Order: sequence, then C-alpha cells, then structure tokens
Amino acid sequence: MSDTATKPALSPSGRRTALLGAMFLMATSAIGPGFITQTTVFTVQLGAAFAFAILISILVDIAVQLNVWRVIGVSGMRAQELGNKVLPGLGWFLAVLVFLGGVVFNIGNIAGTGLGANAMMGIDPKIGGAISAVIAILIFLSKRAGMALDRIVVMLGAVMILLMIYVAIVAAPPVGEALKNTILPEEIDFLIITTLIGGTVGGYITYAGAHRMLDSGATGVDNVKAITQSSVLGIIVTGIMRVLLFLAIFGVVAGGVTLAGSNMAADAFGHAAGEIGMRLFGVVLWCAALTSVIGAAYTSVSFVTRSSTSERRRNLITVGFIAFCAAAFLLLGQAPQTLLIFAGAFNGLILPIGFAVVLWVGWRRRDLLQGYKYPVWLLIIGVLTWLLTIYLGWNSLAGMGKLWA
Repeated sequence: MSDTATKPALSPSGRRTALLGAMFLMATSAIGPGFITQTTVFTVQLGAAFAFAILISILVDIAVQLNVWRVIGVSGMRAQELGNKVLPGLGWFLAVLVFLGGVVFNIGNIAGTGLGANAMMGIDPKIGGAISAVIAILIFLSKRAGMALDRIVVMLGAVMILLMIYVAIVAAPPVGEALKNTILPEEIDFLIITTLIGGTVGGYITYAGAHRMLDSGATGVDNVKAITQSSVLGIIVTGIMRVLLFLAIFGVVAGGVTLAGSNMAADAFGHAAGEIGMRLFGVVLWCAALTSVIGAAYTSVSFVTRSSTSERRRNLITVGFIAFCAAAFLLLGQAPQTLLIFAGAFNGLILPIGFAVVLWVGWRRRDLLQGYKYPVWLLIIGVLTWLLTIYLGWNSLAGMGKLWA
C-alpha cells in the first residue's frame, strides 16, 4: 500500500462507531491517571473547595471542545494544518509542543497503568506498565486498528463510570458541602486550577476526540449537527466522570482519613470500600491509564503526520511512540505522582496557543470553513475562555518549580 493511499469511506455503522469512539477518546483521555492523581492530591489539600476547580475545568472544557470540534470538523483539517494556513510554520510549532507534551504525559500514563496493575493484582508497577504498553502496541498492530481503538475506549470508559459510581456511593461524601464550595469556595489556588485544566483539557487532550472524528468522515458543513452532538455527549461523559471521582475521594477525606504516600488515590478507595475498594481502584486506574496511553499516542502522532499518510505507516509510528515512552518509564525512575502533575501544568501552558488558532479560524478564516458562518456565541465564550487560560497560565508559571520540590 502506498503511504499516501486514500482511506476507504466508512459505512454508516462504521461512522457511528468511529464517532462514538471519538467521543469516548476525548472523555477517557481527559480522565487519565493524571486527573486521578491530581484529584486526590488536590482534594487532600483543599477539601470541599476543590469542587470549584472541578467546576472551572468543566466550564473551560465546554468552551474549548465545542469550538475545537466545530472548527476542525467543519474545516476537515487537523489543528496543525489549520495553524499552517493561519501562519506558515505555526502549525508545526504547535505540533512540536503537543508532541513533546504527549511524550511527557504518556510516560506518566504508562506509569499509571503500572500503578493500576499493582493495585489490581499486586504485580510490580514496572512489569505492569510494560505489559500494558505491549497491549496498547498490539491494538495498533491489529489489521483493523481503528475499529479496535474505538471499541476498546468505549468499553473501558463504561467500566470506569460504573465502578466510580459504586465507590462514590460507598464513600458517602457530604454533597451539600461540596455544592456550597462549588459556588462559594473557601479557598482558590490558581496553580491547582491551571494544573487541573492542563491535565484534562490541555495539550494533546484538546484534540484527541476531534482528530479521531476526522477519520470517521463526519466533516464539513453538512455534518455540523453530528459534530455538535458528539462533542456535547463527550463533554457530559467527561463531566460525570470528574464529579464522581471527586466525590469518592472527598467522602474519604471528609471522614477524617489522612491520606499520604505515593499512591493516595489507592488508599482513598481502600478506606472507602476495603480490600475490594483497592482492587476496584486498580481496575479504574488501569482502564484510565490504558485509554490515555492509546489517546496520547494516537493524537500526538496525528500532529506529526499528514492527512495523506497511510493508516499503516501512522500505526507503525504510533507503535514506536508507545515503545519509546515505555522504555523511558522503565529507565526514568521519576515518581509517577510528581511526573503526572508536572505534565498537567505543562499542557496547561500549551492550551492558549492552539486554542488561539482555532478561534482565529472561526473568526477570520471563513474560507477554511467552506463558507460556513461561525456562530458568534461560540466565539464569545471561546475568547473569554482563552483569556482565562492565559491568566491562569501566567499565574502558574511562578509556581511550577514547586512541583519538583
């Protein structure tokens, strides 16, 4: 097969599966081991006040994803391709930033699979991470890699939601206190908010679902409805998963349990549901980490390859990407908890650059949107969110050094 071979059109059922996969790829990439680690650490620090950071992250996610899916979907071009159309070279600069951020995050994701395997079955985290990386590689080596990717992220995402519902109920958190702090927080920490946004919206996560959507063929003005519905459903799934995880951890913290050590999230699940809670945490973390490994690899490689690149070549590059990240994890020796939090802060600083390209195309480059008149209300909430990400990123710069203390 030529490396520039045209991909065959998907059947209607295949397109629906790909759109569902894109939706869950966005959601599960946002709820990876980084978010689980961040949620635990920051809930311990802020308690109920962390609910405000969760709310801000969801609102930012709504504004970002609605704009990203709409612009990329209608234009039919990837983010870096749009960037190069706006300003030659800008797209490749963005691609380098996203790719490097994806490498850092995926080392953390593989570390997360190791922690999950350890909590789930008691095996060594490095062995668990290596086995999980091999599983991800096999997905991209399969003959129908696209379909396998879509079905696996949907299945693992559903497992995560069901298990987190159970643990959140068992933990019995003081929901009233959480609701109060959602609107009137007792404490606000800009670095924590920026880190959370970076770990759930920034970097490669911003484009995971939208780039996968392009492969479904649901692009152009005629598919605006399908694009919008998929992005909204993905945002809803993401929001539900964030809230459930926070409530599960908060229930334990509010009960007076002191969480400390290198795997506080596992301790929280253990205190909430005993031995079975530890095993369930392992399943949740492993599912979250494996889907994030897949999402980070797929999206990062989509930034450094062209649309005309054959699926075979792209999958082989993705395999190499995962193998490199797995080797780095085995050799690095960095504490996963620190690495995951740093990656979130780094990705939070990338977000304003790529999002500016999306908004500029929506505002000034109607020619790239096939003549589509971009909704003014989407631009308004997008610009306001963009200004917020700049403000948060600026406030976090001085504090990033603390992550390595």
